[in-house]
Amino acid sequence: MKLTTEPNCMNCAALGSDVKIEMVPAMQPLRVRIKVCGITSARDACAAVSAGVDALGLVFYAGSKRCVTPEQAKQISAAIPPFVTRVGLFVNAAPAYIAHVMAYCNLDVAQLHGDELPAQCHIPGVRVAKALRLKDSVDFLECQAYRAAGVEAFLVDAWVQDAYGGTGVCAAWELAAQLAREQCVILAGGLTADNVGVAIQQVSPYAVDVSSGVEFSAGVKDVHKMYAFVDAVSHGHRSI
Repeated sequence: MKLTTEPNCMNCAALGSDVKIEMVPAMQPLRVRIKVCGITSARDACAAVSAGVDALGLVFYAGSKRCVTPEQAKQISAAIPPFVTRVGLFVNAAPAYIAHVMAYCNLDVAQLHGDELPAQCHIPGVRVAKALRLKDSVDFLECQAYRAAGVEAFLVDAWVQDAYGGTGVCAAWELAAQLAREQCVILAGGLTADNVGVAIQQVSPYAVDVSSGVEFSAGVKDVHKMYAFVDAVSHGHRSI
């Protein structure tokens, strides 16, 4: 491992020549984070955490087979240990409703997966990630508008007519890679243990998001598939 004695902040030089700078490891690529979405039970949530995932997604969209009520989500959230991010997925929901559910269920990040405009993504007190279903190109100006509204990351999903995710269809990796060079990208869409390593190498995302790729059936997770997915992400990251 390479070591460096270079200061890691601009203010270090201003501290004077008497300051001793400890040797620290050179910067390494960030570990690719993992989110498992469509959690519908505390059992599946705990199994995902045991597999080593970083975030769990709870769906509040009635059009999804993985939808949970706020009451169910609150019970699941209570079973999730500290340092695992709880994400609430909403589709074209009113900001006031989103804020209420986030607080009631003790969630950390709202994932807006519908047709929300930048202004609708500004929800005081709520951290927001915006899903983009990319088809032909990346609208970087639109992304800047979302960022100005407070959006912290973009989840890139497949474009499927009249569908808001959870389709099992792969996203446009080339477009996702373009966006990942400028923004914090969470790659979703048709990921499995078989293809996530290649996806990571091609896109270099901050995180990956999986749902149907680790299931027995819609909303019922397969613990063996979750472990295999986490292992594949680890190998894919080390190959970058």
